[in-house]
Amino acid sequence: MIAWDAFALILAMLGLGMALGRTTLLPSNASETLNLVVLYVCLPAAVLLYVPHLHMQWSLLGVALTPWILMGATWVLVTLAARLWRFGRDEYAVLLLCVGLCNSSFIGYPMVRALLGEHAVQYAVVYDQFGTFILLSTVGLYIVARYSGDAAPGARAILLRVAGFPPAWALLFGLTLMPEQPPEWIASGLRRLSEAMLPLVMLAVGLSIRLRLPRDEVRPLVTGLVLKLLVMPAIALPLSLAFGMPDPMLRANVLESAMPTMISAAALAMAHGLAPRLAAALVGYGIVLCLLTLPAWAWLLQRIVA
Repeated sequence: MIAWDAFALILAMLGLGMALGRTTLLPSNASETLNLVVLYVCLPAAVLLYVPHLHMQWSLLGVALTPWILMGATWVLVTLAARLWRFGRDEYAVLLLCVGLCNSSFIGYPMVRALLGEHAVQYAVVYDQFGTFILLSTVGLYIVARYSGDAAPGARAILLRVAGFPPAWALLFGLTLMPEQPPEWIASGLRRLSEAMLPLVMLAVGLSIRLRLPRDEVRPLVTGLVLKLLVMPAIALPLSLAFGMPDPMLRANVLESAMPTMISAAALAMAHGLAPRLAAALVGYGIVLCLLTLPAWAWLLQRIVA
């Protein structure tokens, strides 16, 4: 059952952020500051809290592989759409990034918790850390380099990027040294920091969200939103069944695949001048629309899987 109180908090913080974003009450970099707090504090706390509860099983490999398989499907589908509708080179690159990479952590963890419950977040961590994050650091950097004219990153640059990511260190610690049942004062602290992710992320998103329709880019925008919010989870569902995932894992895997565009992927595209209006619109409209599509997927999964 959907935790409607958590979903109400998501809507309230998103609306509050959008309202504050139209005032001068907060500094212009407030959204970036909140994102850094989430990245360096809340996200590592969530990883440390949930990873020790993972019990290694074959189906977990399917969760880690799903985002990689979906990136391959993205490449095929976006290439077909680009040829059919004659998208520009920069639009093609943005769609590869923004459809292939989902917001599996900042939005994924809170939404999975809200829609499926606390027990499902551990699978979202696997999807994010072994899938989306490594994809961004490898395939994502390659796409940007190839289509912006920059030199492709070498193995050393990619390893340094991974090593500098705080949740990666938390993942390593959680897999090796973190006990499944730490002292209560540690568990309680990690839980509170993890729970702070939802309001902070939604406030940051509300502050930065932009819903400006790029009229000359409507077709790639609609293509990206349909692929990201509908087609990718539709592909993830039979994949999850093929890997023999148990019920909670399957639902988390499909919901993570249904998350909107990763904000970092869009920011990467914009920083390199790749269709910045399209990238921003995919993030903005994707986040708003996912508030409808994610509960719909959760409802559908409850009836299909149960």
